[in-house]
Amino acid sequence: MTPSLDYLTKCRALIDAVQAQTPAIAQAADWFAATILAGRMVHVFGSGHSRIMVEEMWPRYGSFPGFNPIVELSLSFHNLVVGANGQRQAMFLENVSGLAERILRNFDLAPADSALVISSSGCNVVPIEMAEQFQKRGVRVVAIISRAHSEASTSRRADGKKLGDFADLTLDTGAPVGDAMVKIAGLDTPVAPGSTVGGCLLVNTIKAEVAARLTQAGQPPRVLSAGAVVGAGRAVELFESAYDEHARRLAKMYARIGLSDEA
Repeated sequence: MTPSLDYLTKCRALIDAVQAQTPAIAQAADWFAATILAGRMVHVFGSGHSRIMVEEMWPRYGSFPGFNPIVELSLSFHNLVVGANGQRQAMFLENVSGLAERILRNFDLAPADSALVISSSGCNVVPIEMAEQFQKRGVRVVAIISRAHSEASTSRRADGKKLGDFADLTLDTGAPVGDAMVKIAGLDTPVAPGSTVGGCLLVNTIKAEVAARLTQAGQPPRVLSAGAVVGAGRAVELFESAYDEHARRLAKMYARIGLSDEA
């Protein structure tokens, strides 16, 4: 078997792993749809390469408002690799305790909100503390991890707790320990990771289920759609209305920042 066929075969196994979690995916969709129908937002967070799943959820073609992508550039902008804004700094910062609380200080969270936190290992401090802080504010948390990798890894948190310890529901990408899935003869370390594939499968199955629930509830989502599918005019209309809806929803997240309950 060639390396490429080996990788594709293992990706098919990831599809099976995601499909086996259909009941949990439905549960996540129930919570997220309820949040969106209530006029609130699903907060989506991932550091490092888990940022990919945040952007996969929203905004992109085939997605719709209701999701708040929380992307910290200091934790995920590592395109330069070395030097200023490099990977070393990002990896250091995602294990700084207290940063998650400062991030969420920017939002007026409510129990009607929900959250999706993605971390392949589930062992870095900032994603763990994000989930912990969400739960302290009464927000339900869905976690996406690579279960095998998380169980084989050591938490960077002093008390040893991992992301799954602060999740109301945990989904598994199906990726193996170490993430990389293909072994090459003569190379002592495997290549070609699978967590992004599994993570994107989970994100999009959830997204599809949420869209069905919103439509069934009489509030079909404004989906970002290509002009080649819906026509140029309709595509522009959908883009503008979707972004406007996102802005209105996000405004609620800032409306009472710093105000007491009596204010």
